[in-house]
Amino acid sequence: MSEVEGPRTIVVVGGGAAGYFAAIRCAELARQAEVHVFEATAHPLAKVRVSGGGRCNVTHACFDPRELVLRFPRGSRELIGVFHRFGPRDTIAWFARRQVTLKTEPDGRMFPITDSSSTIIDALSSAAREHGVRVHLQSPVRGITRKPDGRFSVTFAKGETQDADRVLLATGGNQGAGAIAIARSLGHTIEPQVPSLFAFNIQDERLRGLEGVSLADSGVSVASMRLHERGPVLITHRGLSGPAILRLSAWGARALHESGYAFELTVNWAPDHGLESARALLAQQRGSHGRRQLSTANPFSIPGRLWESLVRSAGVPDGAVWANTPNALLDRLADAIVGSRFAVSGKSTNKEEFVTCGGVRLREVDFKTMESRLCPGLHFAGEILDIDGITGGFNFQAAWATGWVAGSAMAAGG
Repeated sequence: MSEVEGPRTIVVVGGGAAGYFAAIRCAELARQAEVHVFEATAHPLAKVRVSGGGRCNVTHACFDPRELVLRFPRGSRELIGVFHRFGPRDTIAWFARRQVTLKTEPDGRMFPITDSSSTIIDALSSAAREHGVRVHLQSPVRGITRKPDGRFSVTFAKGETQDADRVLLATGGNQGAGAIAIARSLGHTIEPQVPSLFAFNIQDERLRGLEGVSLADSGVSVASMRLHERGPVLITHRGLSGPAILRLSAWGARALHESGYAFELTVNWAPDHGLESARALLAQQRGSHGRRQLSTANPFSIPGRLWESLVRSAGVPDGAVWANTPNALLDRLADAIVGSRFAVSGKSTNKEEFVTCGGVRLREVDFKTMESRLCPGLHFAGEILDIDGITGGFNFQAAWATGWVAGSAMAAGG
């Protein structure tokens, strides 16, 4: 790796995944530069720590950039070139050089073999120290102005200032309101920020007492918005969550926000079946298991407790056996299996994780350098941009990649 003569002072606003990665890359290349990371809180890399239930879903085993960008409801076109330059294989290699081995789970998500986000945090912190990155905690940036000579003056909460040759804004999504205001003050347009990747709040007797029940495969849809997803679903004490629900929330983030998070969700608990095939399987069950009770003889791969709830919701009497079940009752049960309709009345954050859509308008940024097209010397990385991916490690991959590109460009001075 060749060393590049870098500008004198680089300021990175935001001590998250994108900010750290950019700072490390810049300091690695521009060894004579001073690279500063200013984090508003006392806890850098906080989102890394809570990701994946504390295991950190680092990236996803999807190695074709054209396929990878299909996992991004917003930013897919802009990220193709970025992922050609720094994709999941590069992420794997970067951490491997720092003695961190990643493993791939059956669904493609990649985690450290330690199953601990601390492993990732330690690797990033160690790399930052190794390359002389100066990390300043509890140092919120309140404003940035461009000076007549083209440099920047960064102002902090207590009025102190820091001059910088280049500035990177990498404060994330809904945690970066201050940086969003700064981007706007420097001429940028901000696409409205709304939540993405969230669970659905549902108060329905059919789900009561089923908290913790999960299905490996279900179909979920919001017909009024033409939203459809298929995958794992989890019943929670508040309603429904799981990868299929989270993906649906990502693709429908703006429409769901506009609805006030009040809409009708349809769930197919047996997604390999439509109404007719489900009805046929129920009729077959009636013919071959006539003496068995409906509540205990389940011809679908539906968890027992959920099956019992669906049977009750279809109006099947307690103790009813298959042989005595009329056609009309089979019709209602088939509809409950493949077309359960629920009234959604709000949203819940996915554990402690958060993702937003919206942010800095993408056409105002040069994705070859992550530099502003409106304010030379200003760069962006991560979720402060109007970029967001579905669940599965895609948002972190975008953070690593945009951070790497930004850090490389800032080190080169353009």
